[in-house]
Amino acid sequence: MFQQLISGLSAAVAYGVVGAVLMALGYVLVDLATPGKLRDLIWVHRNANAAILLVSGLLGVGIILTTAIAASSDQLVLGLVGTLSYGVLGLILMGLSFLLIDAFTPGKLGDELATPTIHPGTWVSAAAHVVIATIIAAAIW
Repeated sequence: MFQQLISGLSAAVAYGVVGAVLMALGYVLVDLATPGKLRDLIWVHRNANAAILLVSGLLGVGIILTTAIAASSDQLVLGLVGTLSYGVLGLILMGLSFLLIDAFTPGKLGDELATPTIHPGTWVSAAAHVVIATIIAAAIW
């Protein structure tokens, strides 16, 4: 019983580290997409556009990781590699969706994210992130 607890706690820590790394990478990607520093936009300027986009990316990563962990085998290393792989794929596809939306719409979406009023394009990009994550989750399952 104690051995199972230690094994489960170890797995939780390992998956938690993978999740934290992927969320940090997602933060960096959103920071690159927005002009200025993301931390200043959200915490100093209280910019809702930047916050909505970041939240959608974090939710997307969470959806993918949760599904990958639930579907992983009892082999911890294989499960971690799969979780990391699906998470990176999700970040890449979410980044591509941002670029595609930006390419097919007027103006620069990154610039609009830095404006103080909520821009509808933010919601479109945020929804795309969640949909992409859900599709990846369904493919995993």
